[in-house]
Amino acid sequence: MKKTNLSWVGALLVFALLLWCTAATPGKIADPSTYTCAVYSSALSLLPPVVAIVLALNTKEVYTSLLVGIATGALLYANGNLELALTTLFFNEDGGMISKLSDSSNVGILVFLVMLGILVALMNKAGGSAAFGRWASTHIHTRAGAQFATLLLGILIFVDDYFNCLTVGSVMRPVTDRQKVSRAKLAYLIDATAAPHLHHRAGVQLGCRRHLLGAGRLGHQRLHHVPAHHPL
Repeated sequence: MKKTNLSWVGALLVFALLLWCTAATPGKIADPSTYTCAVYSSALSLLPPVVAIVLALNTKEVYTSLLVGIATGALLYANGNLELALTTLFFNEDGGMISKLSDSSNVGILVFLVMLGILVALMNKAGGSAAFGRWASTHIHTRAGAQFATLLLGILIFVDDYFNCLTVGSVMRPVTDRQKVSRAKLAYLIDATAAPHLHHRAGVQLGCRRHLLGAGRLGHQRLHHVPAHHPL
C-alpha cells in the first residue's frame, strides 16, 4: 500500500511539473527550421530509449514501454509542454503517428506483418508446430542437436526476416525447452539467422534502382536509403 501511495504521489508531481512547463512554454513552434529543444545534443536526449529499455525489462510489456519512450521523447522535444508534445507525437509532418500511418509504404509493411502473423497462427492451429515437435522428439536428443536444428531451420527459411523469427521461434521453442536450452540462447540463434540476403526490402530496393535507371537519374541521384555495402 505504501509503495502504491508513493507511486501516485510521484505521478501527481510529474503531472504538476508538466502543467507548469505547459504554462511557462509556448505551445507552438514559430519557426520549425530553427527550433531546437532544451536537451538538444545533451545526455538527456538519451532518456527516451533508456526509459523504453528499462520499462521493457521490468514490465515485460514491449509495446507499452515503446509508447512510453516515444511519449518521453515528444515531451523532451516540446520542452515539457503537453500541447506541443501531443501535436508533435500525432501531427508532426516529419515523424507524427498520423503522418506515418497514412504513408502507403508504412501501411504496406503493417499489412505484410499482419499477414505473416496470421500465417504463423494458422500453422500452429493446424498442428504444424506440434507435428515438428513430435518428429524432433525422436531425432533430436541433445542440446547441441537442438541448437544446430535451430540454426539450420533459420537458414532454410530465408524468405523474410520477420517470417523467420515468427516461424522458427514458434516451432523450435518446445524442442529447445525440452533440451534445456535457455530462451535467451534460442533468441540469439534465431536473430543470428534471421537477416537473410534476400528479404522483402530487397525487392523494394531493386525496384528503386530499376526506376532510377529507367529514368536516367542514377548517375545524378544518390540512393541514401540503400547503403553501398548492403547485401542485395
